[in-house]
Amino acid sequence: MIDKLSWITAYPEAVLLVMACVIAMVDLGVKTPMRSVTYALTMLTLAVVAWMQADLALGGQTTYGFGNMVVSDAMGNWLKCFATIAVMVTLVYGRPYGAPRGMLHGGEFFTLSIFALLGMFVMISGNNFLVIYMGLELLTLSSYALVALRRDHAVSTEAAMKYFVLGAMASGFLLYGMSMMYGATGSLDVNAVFKAIATGQFKHQVLVFGLVFIVAGLAFKLGAVPFHMWVPDVYQGAPTSVTLMVGGAPKLAAFAVTMRLLVEGMLPLAFDWQQMLIVLAVGSLFVGNLAAIAQTNVKRMLAFSTISQIGFVLLGISAGVISGNTLFGANAYSSAMFYIITYVLTTLASFGVIMILSREGFESEEIADFAGLNSRSPLYAGVMAVCLLSLAGIPPMVGFYAKLAVLQSLVASGDSFYLGLAVFAVAMSLIGAFYYLRLIKVMYFDEPITASGVVAPLDVRVVLCANGALVLILGVLPGGLMALCGNAIRQMLGT
Repeated sequence: MIDKLSWITAYPEAVLLVMACVIAMVDLGVKTPMRSVTYALTMLTLAVVAWMQADLALGGQTTYGFGNMVVSDAMGNWLKCFATIAVMVTLVYGRPYGAPRGMLHGGEFFTLSIFALLGMFVMISGNNFLVIYMGLELLTLSSYALVALRRDHAVSTEAAMKYFVLGAMASGFLLYGMSMMYGATGSLDVNAVFKAIATGQFKHQVLVFGLVFIVAGLAFKLGAVPFHMWVPDVYQGAPTSVTLMVGGAPKLAAFAVTMRLLVEGMLPLAFDWQQMLIVLAVGSLFVGNLAAIAQTNVKRMLAFSTISQIGFVLLGISAGVISGNTLFGANAYSSAMFYIITYVLTTLASFGVIMILSREGFESEEIADFAGLNSRSPLYAGVMAVCLLSLAGIPPMVGFYAKLAVLQSLVASGDSFYLGLAVFAVAMSLIGAFYYLRLIKVMYFDEPITASGVVAPLDVRVVLCANGALVLILGVLPGGLMALCGNAIRQMLGT
């Protein structure tokens, strides 16, 4: 008999699952190309679920359910709330983009997106290795189908195949690592693994091997070097609305899983996994920024940009424990959480502009396609410029404060090695600024290749303007979101 508390920890997931089935059934009777009824029902469901998650997060309670296999805490609930909002924004941008490309026929775009979000929820709430893996597989299987949604499009099909093969390998790494952790500690429960490691009741050699495989699997899901091979190909090959679905909200779930496994489950092994994360971070910053300079495709450039941004997140996570001292943990982990949330916010707006500029029979993906955008549409050029400046870390955009928070957590450690990492990160950011500013130069100073204006539905324009405004407002007033992240992380560490 499942107790009432277990259902309380998972009722947003239950609502999402039931409504996904209801929406799939309702869509059978929808005939309009824009799937207005399906879209409205999906957005209403997501709005209610986001409100549920925010309400749970504001309650500030940490509860465990289903035999400690599921946890509901402030960090998880806020990340689920933001992931839900990110999926809502993605669907707003993606509907007018997908309709003329035949992606809305049958409503799979909406139902698969909901199931992908459900997978993220399960990942974020997982307090057991198998629950986390189950959520991961639900997310990845939905993502494979979304990338291949344009069945008659060769490039999308190729991207889906690459994603599937490499994703299956990464899932195998993660599952194998989890099995070795079970063999070393005798438990699949995250809290029990922590206790076993803290008390020394484990097989050291097996545990270290398992840790290596787990970090490799997490690095693939985050898109960190050298497990980044899928990111540029999938970003470029997938339809842009699906690219945003893959590259936006799932990053929040991947961050949550990293925190659950490495921080909540294996904090006594921080000396080992922090070294691995530092190698991943340095490689991601170096390869991501240098490779992006050579790109002419905007989506591919933003893919390498994503790799470099993940490098900053990993630097934040790797600064939590210094010489066995965990006093820096809350500051470091909250800066990483703030960074990943603001990165997703910026990514939503940048890919939203790409989708608006695309039209039937034409994908606005090349840098040359943005030539003279300011003369065609100052609004969209302005939003894109704000996003690019934020990704480059230029004040007063939110990306500047996010980078500053991570760098501050590195410098606050007082360790000369971490100070060197901060200097390296700043140098890589300076290199990365080149390709962001190059696109801004093309939008504002190059001659337009067409004189036609840019048309977008009202809801898309409103959401895009709000999205771009938040990137600027949170840069000027970051205190509220930073406090929210700090409180969530402190609560997580306290339990």
